[in-house]
Amino acid sequence: MNEEDRLGPILITLFQGVLYRETGAASWQALLDLQTRVRDYAGVIGLELMLDEAEGYAYLRQRAPVADGPELPRLTQRRPLSFPVSLLLVLLRRKLAEFDATGGDTRLVVSRDDIANHMRLFLPDTANEARLFDRMDTHLNKVVELGFLRRLRGQEGQYEVRRILKAFVDAQWLDDFAARLDAYAQHGAALDEEERA
Repeated sequence: MNEEDRLGPILITLFQGVLYRETGAASWQALLDLQTRVRDYAGVIGLELMLDEAEGYAYLRQRAPVADGPELPRLTQRRPLSFPVSLLLVLLRRKLAEFDATGGDTRLVVSRDDIANHMRLFLPDTANEARLFDRMDTHLNKVVELGFLRRLRGQEGQYEVRRILKAFVDAQWLDDFAARLDAYAQHGAALDEEERA
């Protein structure tokens, strides 16, 4: 197969989302072979190839505007996240960092119950466990849809944390979210004091 025949499918896969080494070995190798051409093609339309060979994923993202260059329309979508989904991403990212620090296996698998127990510390108290888990399922479905978790077949309530989470939830994102959590905590403390007064 010549380069032109290999380039099209790689670009289409990247336009659709993330390319993982584990799910497409032939496509992954083709990307490694043709990454300069992929970068050139994507660059023409204002995208840049983000390739992490060590973690085994690649995706396209909007290139930052150049000061004296033309401003291109946004091609990739920005999605606002709800507080619970943002919190879930932060907790998963921290769990992934702790997991990586211990070494060993490269796949982090978490259970729905474990995630719910971690989230419970940050969400309003509720006596209705069923309602908590219904809301948790909604948040988990959103994170799966975003591509940061993958359901494990044949293992009900088990999820693999996708390593691409590290690229999207970086140190700056974590710092910004921590600042927002502090602001929420201060606001909540102020409300509690007002109620007591």
